[in-house]
Amino acid sequence: MAGWLGVRALVTGATGFIGSHLVKRLTGLGAVVHAVSRQVQEHVSAGETWHVADLCDADKVSSVVEAAEPEVVFHLASEVTGAREVRLVRPTLASNLDSAVNLLTAVASAAPAGRVVLAGSVEEPRPEDGAAVACSPYAVAKWAVSGYARMFHELWDVPVTTLRIGMVYGPGQKDLRKLIPYVTTALLRGESPELTSGTRLVDWVYVDDVVDAFLAAALSEQAPGREFDIASGTQLSIRDTIELLAKIIGAHQQPRYGAVADRPLDRPQVADIGPAGELLGWHPRTSLETGLRRTADWYSSIL
Repeated sequence: MAGWLGVRALVTGATGFIGSHLVKRLTGLGAVVHAVSRQVQEHVSAGETWHVADLCDADKVSSVVEAAEPEVVFHLASEVTGAREVRLVRPTLASNLDSAVNLLTAVASAAPAGRVVLAGSVEEPRPEDGAAVACSPYAVAKWAVSGYARMFHELWDVPVTTLRIGMVYGPGQKDLRKLIPYVTTALLRGESPELTSGTRLVDWVYVDDVVDAFLAAALSEQAPGREFDIASGTQLSIRDTIELLAKIIGAHQQPRYGAVADRPLDRPQVADIGPAGELLGWHPRTSLETGLRRTADWYSSIL
C-alpha cells in the first residue's frame, strides 16, 4: 500500500464502522485525510481534518469538496439497514442516493480528476442473474447509486469505482442491532440471542480486508468505471456462523432460532471476487474463524 504519503483523501462516513478503520489506515500511511461527519467530533486521532456536513445538503457537500481538494474520495456515508418497513423508503433514499449524487456532482464540478470509490452492496439486484427485484429499500438505493456512478463516469469522465461489499464484521462495530455485534454481546453476557431460522446463506468479509479493497481500488488504473464484489466468495449459513462464534466464545446457552421471522425476499448471498483479484490484486486475507476470534476479543474487552 505504498504511494499514499501526502495524498489528499476525503472520507465520508468517517465515524462509521468501515470509515473509522479506513481513516486510521490512511493516517498511518501518511495521507492528508479530510474526514466528514454529521456532528462535531470531540475525540479524534491526530492528523485528520474534520468537516461537519449533512451530505443531503448539496451546498454543504460542495463546500467540503472545494475545501478538501481531494485526489481520492472514499464515500462510505450511508444508512445501512436490511429492514423491510415501508417507513424506511424515504430516509434510506435520502441518506444513500441523495448523498451520493450530491458528492458525485460536487466532484465533477470541483475535482473532476479526483478518484472516487463508492461503497455498494452485494445486496444490489442483478438482472443478469434473474434477481431484478431489490430485496429492501437499502438494496434498491444502492442499486440506483451504482447507476448514477456509471452515468457520471461515461458522461463526465468522473473516475468512479463501486465496491459491492458483502457482510462486513470485525472489531469496532458499535451498532449492536447488527447480527455479529448483537449475538456476540448476548453470548458474552450469558444471554440467548433471538434469531431468524438461520438458514440464509451469506458471504462474510472482515473489515480490514474491506479497507484493503478500498485502497487497492483507489490506486488501480483499471478500476474507474467498474464495479467489484468484495467478500470471501464463499457462502455460510447464519446458523453455522453463529455456531462457530459460540464455540469461539465458549458459550453454553443456545440461540433461539425462529424467534424472529425470516425477512421477505432474502436470497442466498455470494460474491464473485475473481475480477477484484485480477484487476485490483485484492484477495481476502482473514479467515472467518480468525476474524470472529478477533471480534469476540474486542467486544469482551469493552463489556
